[in-house]
Amino acid sequence: MTRAPKSGTGVARPGFVWAAPAAVFFLLFAIAPLVLVAVLSFTSWDGISEPHFNGLDNWVALIHDPVMGQSVWTTLLLTALGVLTQTPVSLLLGVWAAGHQRNRAALSAVYFVPLLLSATAVSVVWRAVLDPNFGVPSQLTWLFGDGNLLGSRSGALAVLTFVGMWQFTPLHALIYQGGARAIPQVLYQAAAVDGAGTVRQFFHITLPQLRNTIITSMVLMVVGGLTTFDTVLILTQGGPGTDTTVSAFYMYQKAFKSYDFGAASAIALVLVVVATLISLAVVKFSGYDRMRGTAEGL
Repeated sequence: MTRAPKSGTGVARPGFVWAAPAAVFFLLFAIAPLVLVAVLSFTSWDGISEPHFNGLDNWVALIHDPVMGQSVWTTLLLTALGVLTQTPVSLLLGVWAAGHQRNRAALSAVYFVPLLLSATAVSVVWRAVLDPNFGVPSQLTWLFGDGNLLGSRSGALAVLTFVGMWQFTPLHALIYQGGARAIPQVLYQAAAVDGAGTVRQFFHITLPQLRNTIITSMVLMVVGGLTTFDTVLILTQGGPGTDTTVSAFYMYQKAFKSYDFGAASAIALVLVVVATLISLAVVKFSGYDRMRGTAEGL
């Protein structure tokens, strides 16, 4: 099914039927599960017996749960640390990789390796590397003290931030590399004629032209940070105490350790709402929704 061609164009535009497969897929695997989670958040369910409607009990308990409040702040803190550390590093790497330096391809392949590994594999490797008894910290006591980096809140948060940066910086660098290569070279040539050096070209041409790319990358970082789970599960188990218990990990504990799937569903819904609101805020206040140009930064 196609729409009638507009007068003078002679080209038929595809109708809604072309979007139907994607719409059905999104409905079945995104909207339907979300609705089911919302319904379960008003029930008491152990995952085996029949769910029982309990009204707002799960939500009231969640509001008065100190661990839930702490997990939300910890999640937001790790997300902010991830954005602040990954953005400048991935931006510089991506812009550099878009150039024509010697051995650029070989070096790019090396730092893209973490992108090929799963978060579980990365976490297991770094847990072994940072082991306080046999790992690197135990050999550098002058720098790491007793070597137990995961034994304090600040140390554990620093490790989670570093491991996340090590794994996901290549992804965002790849995004920036594509954006940098789309910038017209005539802009740099004109700037060079006017006497602008590399640093001035970066701040006055590259950064403005990568505005859309930066916003897209930051939204991906925010969503990824809010859903961090496997790294916390393997590296810290939410510890020490509950200092690194993020919301996604707390949801897992409620569901698969306490068998309280109703409360876990409520936490999941909170995560969806928070992630959506933050993503919309980033898009709104950055002016991304008002951009109409097809070229970068216009």
